[in-house]
Amino acid sequence: MTDAVIQTDKLTKYYRGQPAVEDLSMSVPQGSVFGFLGRNGSGKTTTIRLLLGLTAPTRGGSTLLGHDSQHLPPQLRAQIGYMPEGHPAYGWMKAREAERFHKSFYTHWNGDLFHAVLEHFRITPNTKAKHLSRGMRAGLCLALTLATEPKLLILDDPALGLDPVARHSFLESMVYVTREHNCTILFSSHLLSDVERVADRIAVLDHSVLRACCSVETFRQQVRQVVMRFDGEPPALPAVPGLLTSLRMGNELRLTLVNANGEVDQAMKQVGAASVETVPIGLEEAFLAYLDDRGERTSFFDHVGAKS
Repeated sequence: MTDAVIQTDKLTKYYRGQPAVEDLSMSVPQGSVFGFLGRNGSGKTTTIRLLLGLTAPTRGGSTLLGHDSQHLPPQLRAQIGYMPEGHPAYGWMKAREAERFHKSFYTHWNGDLFHAVLEHFRITPNTKAKHLSRGMRAGLCLALTLATEPKLLILDDPALGLDPVARHSFLESMVYVTREHNCTILFSSHLLSDVERVADRIAVLDHSVLRACCSVETFRQQVRQVVMRFDGEPPALPAVPGLLTSLRMGNELRLTLVNANGEVDQAMKQVGAASVETVPIGLEEAFLAYLDDRGERTSFFDHVGAKS
């Protein structure tokens, strides 16, 4: 992809013989808002550290803005904004002191933008970081990151621990400001509703391996949910290509499928359902089904009923 701001080629990192990231190959297009998804321990933070050259890969490699991640020149690093998870800040520093400290490391600094973000989060310049709420501290970190007007913004779980109001304010500020400056964003998150709201592309890591990398809409279209209703107890399912999970609830079978085709439809017809209905599925449901344990499950209500 010629306009890729981030490019990885079989990027791999092992710790004590165990893969944290394995053969990761993906591209992040210029100007996109790219959601980086996966369970805890799936390798998201390790990937971000590899991209930024903060740790060395076991094999493979990556480029940021056309440069090898392991040899990023200072002038290029100045064009990359990075917020690690937890919103770290020096508690003894006032907001204006934090600005002066960070500004000293950069040749370009937009003070008006910094104070506009502070104002948006209702942060006064004389307030010490240790006296800020979690949401305000996230706002301070965002202001410090955006004031350099980066071409690439990398955020590691930026909304972690924030209440819904603070999360909304954070995402609104992040996307608005970066869109104004044609910035590319890569952010990891556990909050699928946030990703669905702002991302246009996603990558899904599962046990250190890339399982999907596509637009949000394509991911939704690849995963579909079908509800099959029977006159009596549902029969055993035949082999269904692309079946992620099946949930048995009374006289219903709820199937979640990926890349379903005519072969799948034919297999479902064989079981003789009284009705078959395709139901809408959101990004969160599709994501959870994609990473869930494969196979058939039953509702826990069935087990409660069996014991009563």
